[in-house]
Amino acid sequence: MTVVIVGAGIVGCGLADELTQRGWTDVTVLEQGPLFTTGGSSSHAPGLVFQTNPSRTMAALARYTVEKLTELDCFDAVGSLEVATTPERLAELHRRHGFATSWGIEAEILGPEACRELYPLLGDVLGGLHVPGDGLARAVAAGEAQARRAVERGARFLPHQRVVAIEQSDGRVTGVRTDDTTYPADVVISCAGFWGPAVGRLAGVPVPLLPMAHQYVRTAPVDAELPATILRHQDRDLYFRSHDDRLGIGSYLHRPMPVDLGDLSEGAQPSMLPFTAEDFAESWTAAGELLPVLAGSEVGEGFNGVFSFTADGFPLLGESREVRGFWTAEAVWVTHSAGVAKAVAEWLVDGRPGIDLHECDLNRFDVSQLSPAYVRERSIRSFVEVYDIIHPLDPPSVRDLRVSPFHTRQAELGAVFGEGAGWERPLWYAANAGLPRDDVERDAWSARNWSPIAAGEARATREGVALYDMTPLTRLEVTGPVSFLQGLTSSNVDRPVGTVVYTLLLDEAGGVRSDVTVARLAEDRFQVGVNGPLDLDWLLRRKPGGVSVRDVTGGTCGVGLWGPHARDLIAPLADIDVSHGAFGYFKARRGHLGTVPVTMLRLSYVGELGWEIYTTAELGLKLWDTLWAAGEPYGIVAGGRAAFNSLRLEKGYRAWGTDMTAEDDPYEAGLGFAVRLDGEDFTGRAALLDRTEPQRRLTCLLLDNEGCVPMGREPVYADGKPVGYVTSAAYGHTIGAPIAYAWLPAAVALPGTSLQIGYFDRRLRATVAEEPLFDPKHERIRR
Repeated sequence: MTVVIVGAGIVGCGLADELTQRGWTDVTVLEQGPLFTTGGSSSHAPGLVFQTNPSRTMAALARYTVEKLTELDCFDAVGSLEVATTPERLAELHRRHGFATSWGIEAEILGPEACRELYPLLGDVLGGLHVPGDGLARAVAAGEAQARRAVERGARFLPHQRVVAIEQSDGRVTGVRTDDTTYPADVVISCAGFWGPAVGRLAGVPVPLLPMAHQYVRTAPVDAELPATILRHQDRDLYFRSHDDRLGIGSYLHRPMPVDLGDLSEGAQPSMLPFTAEDFAESWTAAGELLPVLAGSEVGEGFNGVFSFTADGFPLLGESREVRGFWTAEAVWVTHSAGVAKAVAEWLVDGRPGIDLHECDLNRFDVSQLSPAYVRERSIRSFVEVYDIIHPLDPPSVRDLRVSPFHTRQAELGAVFGEGAGWERPLWYAANAGLPRDDVERDAWSARNWSPIAAGEARATREGVALYDMTPLTRLEVTGPVSFLQGLTSSNVDRPVGTVVYTLLLDEAGGVRSDVTVARLAEDRFQVGVNGPLDLDWLLRRKPGGVSVRDVTGGTCGVGLWGPHARDLIAPLADIDVSHGAFGYFKARRGHLGTVPVTMLRLSYVGELGWEIYTTAELGLKLWDTLWAAGEPYGIVAGGRAAFNSLRLEKGYRAWGTDMTAEDDPYEAGLGFAVRLDGEDFTGRAALLDRTEPQRRLTCLLLDNEGCVPMGREPVYADGKPVGYVTSAAYGHTIGAPIAYAWLPAAVALPGTSLQIGYFDRRLRATVAEEPLFDPKHERIRR
């Protein structure tokens, strides 16, 4: 395999090292600048490595980076200290301590005096988070060290090679052309950093990142001994490290500074823009307030360094579907560089990365999220919020991008909207404020971006009938022989027309890439409900001739109509028999509701009688109005995502990407019922044949009602020791207590086991419970 890597920064060098280590030695690295101080972000990066992250994946990438750079003698484990000067930040540091514990990173919360013992220059602080394994990476040295190892195995590094074209034939890359040479290639990997969009344009592939300038200064000599520990003052968007007798200060406090690649010079350091002192004035004042010793110093030198930002803050990794063989490893900071290099090398050589990368996959965005305007606004927001306290349910910027046909009616009902994948999604409705409900006290954090109205909507669903907007659920139309889906899914989907099957998409190692529903609408036509663009990508890459896979989400819409009165509402409208005998669970029928042609699937994600009902987008408003009018005698309500999540957890229904990923197999995730090992072959089957009894399980926990509801990613403790972490959680309004699902060792995941969940500076009492908690015999959905 002939590989050309574009860019010899720390990521490109690391990738060459990881590939050659795995036997791919025909590797050429092209760098437009010199080696190894290339002039890109790696050349000026301050090198601070903080491993703690809300994302388990990003924390794992950082941990490997620390391990590898330590091995290369290019990392100084001086430890980190994040300090709090406000009560809100101190609470956030406790939450971050929980992340560290969940992901196996050694960390501790320190009081004010202990903070000053570790960092004597500090002024007044309320406390801090200390991670002794964090430290400083020497980025240029690390790049060169990895490059030299790659060269010893056969790789070559060529400086001053500006790429002017990505050669292609029949949808595949064939080589890379520079000003004077063409380099043949089976695989081209763009590791060009903030130049990534320019390289992507040469290949015809969007690389949705925004170059942004970020200020960094070195003070004049400071008349004090500077601690080696790296320091972060997130209340004021600052970080600090020592440079002998000078202090380095990085700031995100200044105004956003997007960079146009066309404005960059071609000098030795094009990524180091002139320092704008006026933008640093507030940062300097804030730095002096935290570190009073700076009152006797001044800014010695500074620059505005260019880094890459993305719409969601994650890297851009993987292969383009449109141009096969064109890969990206972009928007990667030094913190995650070696981890990314390892994961991408595994992906290339072994066919899958060793850790789940769905958050980072290049193909994760819908086409509506690739516009320059969207990327710019969301990336600027990523910069502004880089040190902010972010609640899991905080709404992002760029709103009303994708709205369902029901949006007008939802707004009339006082919908409070959240957002997911660009879709406006009702969280709850003000019109339901008067619904009967059992009010529950919640702490300020778990009550944020939540409303007690959700309790009324959940109760109305259990006792009456409710309408949920299912339009954002990605729907694919697959036409062709059933053998295509049969070979990719874990269940038997070769069932009679009118059957719906819940099944899994597995990778070759048996990991759960997604869970999907397959409705057979004709012998050769299927409606497949999936989890997003990555599932579309998975099917499109594997479809043979004679098979069509088409995303029909935008041209269609759907509702979930659920509750004990769902059939009473539907029956007078339908021109088909909707009795249980004629239209059973996991069946599909086409017909009309009033004047609206619909496809109805007898499914329920909330554990109640009902249907998912789909029609074309132009008929959506008519469908809503038809169902609403017919439901008024039954007290129909519209339900939002808050109620929906509560109801689905009461039934133990999993959410892919949250509860399980490709790192988990079906048996561990409690989805063994969706696997057919005794039938035809399918992707992942061989790997599952060798599986023994699971050593870990996704486990249901019932919490004592202490007024707190976890939000996910909190550590779980047994006998005072961390043993796992929470995935999903919600208050179960029918159960009358908070519910959490967590990954735990099998030996701990036994009903009745007493556990604790770390929640900020508290430990919440929890007990392992049999699942599902609600209607364990599934009688309500099958009547």
